[in-house]
Amino acid sequence: MGKFDGLLLASDFDDTLYGLDLRIPERNLEALRYFIGEGGRFSISTGRAHRTFAPFAHLVPMNAPAVLSNGAAIYDFQADKMLEQTCLPDSAPSDLAEVMERFPSLSLEVYYGEDIYVCNPNEITFAHLKKVNCDYTRCPIPDMPTPWVKGIFHQEREVLLPVQTWMLERFGDKYEAIFSNPRYLELTRKGSSKGGGVARVARLLSIAPEHIYCVGDNQNDIPMLELSAIPFAPANCAREVKDWGARILCNCNDGVIGDIVDMLDKLY
Repeated sequence: MGKFDGLLLASDFDDTLYGLDLRIPERNLEALRYFIGEGGRFSISTGRAHRTFAPFAHLVPMNAPAVLSNGAAIYDFQADKMLEQTCLPDSAPSDLAEVMERFPSLSLEVYYGEDIYVCNPNEITFAHLKKVNCDYTRCPIPDMPTPWVKGIFHQEREVLLPVQTWMLERFGDKYEAIFSNPRYLELTRKGSSKGGGVARVARLLSIAPEHIYCVGDNQNDIPMLELSAIPFAPANCAREVKDWGARILCNCNDGVIGDIVDMLDKLY
């Protein structure tokens, strides 16, 4: 029996577990080895799809299924098996084409299985695809195969804010539209969020709600922070997360998971 038996710790990946300097701080790795060694369950909850997170999965000491695509998928990397997945509605091609017609500077990136398709790419799109190191197909929306697991609109934040508002007013019964980065507006099926994904993982592992702990840095993390017994965020988090009321810890480059495990070590 370990002191962390029955606990689930779920962390965002980019700019939380994985630093701004594109590495996982050794402090995080040491903390996770201790946490898992004492019976804790650790899960990643990321906006990345399977295609864009899988190359990094071996770097992470995980012993619980991962929440991918902002809650649209739950994947067990230990068993190499997709456990659950939702897709955008059948109307997504026409809906998102309508959004792009209204906001013509947008770039759209969508995920069909393991394939990535882009329409009207801009410098933000190219930078994102370079960061995740994935190839892609550039084509018009009607030529993209469906169904899509998720989509991302790329533009500057001041452009994306009215897009988010308009989408939720026009299509709020069909989509989640939430920021994972100031220049990424992520789209999943209504009801598919990190909060829902982490809750499903907790149920799979028979983790009691009061023993769920989550950490994340951006707006798309708030649905899972709402589940957390103590909602944590790195010092580099977005203003929305600070204003929401997360407990602010060190910068992600300094090993925020280490801060959390130190706190849990005193609580349990």
